[in-house]
Amino acid sequence: MSLSTAPRTDATAPAAFADRHIGIGASDRARMLEVVGYDSVEHLVETAVPASIHVRPRATSDLPPAATEAEALAELRELASANRSARPMIGLGYYDTFTPSVIQRNVLENPSWYTAYTPYQPEISQGRLEALINFQTMVTDLTGLATANASMLDESTAVVEGMLVARRASRAKTDVFLVDADALPQTKALLVHRAAAVGIRIVETTFEGEVPECFGAFVQYPGATGRVWDFSDVATAVHAHGGLVVAAADLLALTLLRSPGALGADVAVGTTQRFGVPLGFGGPHAGYMAVRGGLERQLPGRLVGVSVDAVGNPAYRLSLQTREQHIRREKATSNICTAQVLLAVMAAMYAVYHGPDGLRAIATRVARTADALASALVAYDLHLAADAFFDTVRVRVPGRAQDVVDRARERGYQLLWVDDATVGVSVDETTTDADVAAIVASFGLPAAELPEGEALRAVPERLHREDAYLTHPVFHAHRSETAMMRYLKLLADRDYALDRGMIPLGSCTMKLNAATEMAAVSWPEFSRVHPFAPEADVHGYLAMIEQLERWLAEVTGYDAVSLQPNAGSQGELAGLLAIRGYHRANGDTERTVCLIPSSAHGTNAASAILAGMRVVVVACDEAGNVDLDDLRAKIAQHADALAALMITYPSTHGVYEHDVLEITQAVHDAGGQVYVDGANLNALLGFARFGDLGGDVSHLNLHKTFAIPHGGGGPGVGPVAAKAHLAPYLPSHPFSQRADHAGGVFDGGPVSAAPHGSAGILPISWAYVRMMGAEGLRQATAAAVLSANYIAARLRAHYPVLYAGEGGLVAHECILDLRPLKEQTGITVDDVAKRLIDYGFHAPTMSFPVAGTLMVEPTESEDLAELDRFVDAMIAIKNEALAVAAGEWPADDNPLVNAPHTAETAVANDWTHPYSRETAVYPQRSLVRGKYWPPVRRIDQAYGDRNLVCSCPPPEAFA
Repeated sequence: MSLSTAPRTDATAPAAFADRHIGIGASDRARMLEVVGYDSVEHLVETAVPASIHVRPRATSDLPPAATEAEALAELRELASANRSARPMIGLGYYDTFTPSVIQRNVLENPSWYTAYTPYQPEISQGRLEALINFQTMVTDLTGLATANASMLDESTAVVEGMLVARRASRAKTDVFLVDADALPQTKALLVHRAAAVGIRIVETTFEGEVPECFGAFVQYPGATGRVWDFSDVATAVHAHGGLVVAAADLLALTLLRSPGALGADVAVGTTQRFGVPLGFGGPHAGYMAVRGGLERQLPGRLVGVSVDAVGNPAYRLSLQTREQHIRREKATSNICTAQVLLAVMAAMYAVYHGPDGLRAIATRVARTADALASALVAYDLHLAADAFFDTVRVRVPGRAQDVVDRARERGYQLLWVDDATVGVSVDETTTDADVAAIVASFGLPAAELPEGEALRAVPERLHREDAYLTHPVFHAHRSETAMMRYLKLLADRDYALDRGMIPLGSCTMKLNAATEMAAVSWPEFSRVHPFAPEADVHGYLAMIEQLERWLAEVTGYDAVSLQPNAGSQGELAGLLAIRGYHRANGDTERTVCLIPSSAHGTNAASAILAGMRVVVVACDEAGNVDLDDLRAKIAQHADALAALMITYPSTHGVYEHDVLEITQAVHDAGGQVYVDGANLNALLGFARFGDLGGDVSHLNLHKTFAIPHGGGGPGVGPVAAKAHLAPYLPSHPFSQRADHAGGVFDGGPVSAAPHGSAGILPISWAYVRMMGAEGLRQATAAAVLSANYIAARLRAHYPVLYAGEGGLVAHECILDLRPLKEQTGITVDDVAKRLIDYGFHAPTMSFPVAGTLMVEPTESEDLAELDRFVDAMIAIKNEALAVAAGEWPADDNPLVNAPHTAETAVANDWTHPYSRETAVYPQRSLVRGKYWPPVRRIDQAYGDRNLVCSCPPPEAFA
């Protein structure tokens, strides 16, 4: 392959997409190469990447030539048209919904929301954090519990996390976890798969009779059959055993039904999908988790809380951050290190827009519609599985179930075939009287006037909700579209996202999320498709998924790919569970040791623990590489028990390890499997492949290398790719449209609620690969490596670059060591990060993988002007720190320790600082016309943990 940068000769041809995606032009590239000291990008990258792993030429390729943007959209239209338009009434946790246009346009389709990063720099994330605290308040109010986190990946994985919370918090001395027989089938399958790896015994029960000893119990409310039931007696019995109760509850139903907390649940979980979030063939959707008082520190994932800034103003931030799983490593209790922020924002704003009265009205209409359908069916002597229901009815039609489902499908409706005698029908806010009439006809009943429905007709009065919810003013103040639009704009303006400037986060790859890639996500042919729709109705989706899987397999050197994992952490877990399944199938049940370098991502260790493995840490040498002597010693020590090695390539330290083939061979020789973490594929794509490094399995971060936006901390997609011998153990699913889809025989189990995970955003990565082509992907890698080395070269004289490989080169990111600066000046990495805000930047990754450092990854999307702006800012900050050391400014009162500076600070009457207002807020003249103003001063992190408040503060707090 060539990395030619010659201009296009056909002046009438549209610009290649790669030229739009990659920010560096030919003239800028030449200037950057001069600084780095190489004559070509090809020479640079091929020097950095070890020659022993360079990709071998292939005669044929599954990757088609790069398409133009128009061609890619046309192909996506063709795929979309192959999905049969139908009204989904399958239910099982997934419902059609109306996304208010003001939310679709101003959140889902707005780069100010979808290109933001996780709010680790809370001073410039206040809008997103407020939206998330709205989400948490919505969940706690509806569930009747004390504290909710900032979203989970989906309902079924949230149930698993609830089970793990119960195990940690329970006083019971048993490994038994009771599971409701009326739970969603995909959740039951996921529980069985996940519990087996960590030694939990699942016992399915109808909860009739005496409740056996257990550390916890899971109940579905309402049940999969639609049944609404009072589980308070079950909760009392479980609590008597010292166990905890986990309830999966439908939030829309909870606007009418008594809350789980009121019935004795300790943990409530579920999905917020039906709060305005499109079906998307299964995701992405925001799951939720809420806990009773006393369990706050057991919560997995992220928790937004209220603290104060440097002048005492209330401010939002992530609370209890030492719980973050990548920090706790092998002591982690969950491997979740992300959330579903973009979707949580949508769900929260749905509640803000409709308010409690609007939500209750929607739920009442749904319940009445379901009752009207049930009454019509019962009038013709058909029997229901449950008389008390909210939105779902199961109908007994002995021997006729398939006929009813087929009749409905002919009319354009998808119903649930339960068994040969039972059909399930679920209604939602989009269901009309005409829809109900069509369903009644599908049962072979004559047309008749529909009876008047009554909400919760057979539900006992004691289960009707009487307490108030969503009482905070935010859920009452934005009823008009004008008010809602302005509220969303206000919050967006308080944030820093990729639409403002570079987010140079190492290990995170904040690249361009092109508008053409995003376009198809909102198309109804993709967005309004149920994940359990019959195969005949989703040919377009399946074709797109299979194409993307083939492309990902080719570029990584693997044989099979599963797109089911809906986060990188879930992809890691899926890969390790595949290794576990492989060893067990071979009778090697004693192989449970997972070797992990000390430099690895913290989720690696957490995932290994959740896969039932024992973590053994391998040391790294001074250059940041795996210590080969220590590796060999650990392999010898654990030879008979060795299950796997997890290694990140390029390393977490940002260098290409030249001994990688020797490392992987040593593990294979001992009978272990090699897991190559795909977090840094952005530095390898097109030049080397994980499968050629000796990798047996990898997860890939589509939200990094393949352009799915981070969404403020989610969504993500973390597919798992494997060699043929591990393919049979990739994720399976009870509702998968094609049993052999992932190349396996389903010896594994699911890792996500939906068969294809967050399928609704897969058109983004499909479009990215389709428009880049093999050559474009290779050019993107080269540009990313060039940009990182350019920054390292320009800043090396000011900040030591901590690790480097061949010829002093880094990979796609570099680590700037700020510890000498602190020793010389007293200025900390925090001070530099917050001062960067005044210069108009999001800070790089702080103190990972080494404390006191900044890890910088510019990505291929940034142009030279933005790279230079960042470098100039870092040099200027260094000079400011030296001025502090020279005594020009006091150590406790200077632009760095006081950063960031707000507009309120700049216009204050009592300016007493020894530096000027202009120095504070306009440290570079270029900022005058394009200044980003942080809404708060530096936030007091400790105060927020000492005074834990995780729901909307009263309005007077901001007076």
